[in-house]
Amino acid sequence: MQFDKIHNKGQARLFKNDYLEMLTKTHPLVIWGMYIPVIVYMLYYSHASNGYTWSYVLLLFFIGIFSWSFFEYIAHRFVFHWVSDNPTAQKIAYVMHGNHHHYPRDRQRLFMPPVPSIIIASVLLGIFYLLMGSRAFMFFPGFMLGYLMYGTMHYAIHAWNPPFKWMKGLWRNHHLHHYKDEHKGFGVSSTIWDHVFGTMFDLKKEKEDKEKVKSLMFEKKK
Repeated sequence: MQFDKIHNKGQARLFKNDYLEMLTKTHPLVIWGMYIPVIVYMLYYSHASNGYTWSYVLLLFFIGIFSWSFFEYIAHRFVFHWVSDNPTAQKIAYVMHGNHHHYPRDRQRLFMPPVPSIIIASVLLGIFYLLMGSRAFMFFPGFMLGYLMYGTMHYAIHAWNPPFKWMKGLWRNHHLHHYKDEHKGFGVSSTIWDHVFGTMFDLKKEKEDKEKVKSLMFEKKK
């Protein structure tokens, strides 16, 4: 996904149809509003109706959160950065993720929009249920909370400076992925798997252009 020019303003046009185009955009609060009730209900259901203890519910919940970080890395590296000579495959890759690299500051596409999000989440829940049975109703909420945290982190990285000094590495890792080498820095909510699989940038050797970083922040509304 190499582009002659990365645009820090504007957004890509993905579909000619205005309705389909509208469905490619969303706001983080919409996605949080969709999934938080599902997460809370599934955890409650697992305890109240399926009889699992709260300690077991929370154990699988936190395993789900951790599992998301691995899924995030694998999906970003091998699915979102899928390379193909097939025009249809290239179009799919651009719609899924390429447009974000072309227009990285398009805040309406920093979260997966509701319709594809629900479809993919439903498929994943079905797979988890086949593999785990009723335990999926504890694992899936954690997995989805991991996704929500990832999406929020992704939005924040493109919108704000890191709120804490220890989070700066996350910000720099992702910006370097966009603006220097898309074959490294696949972790967004965590750099754990970049370290494990050797795709982490050596941040000590990467010079930071503070003016460049400042130019990548969204302008504050007056």
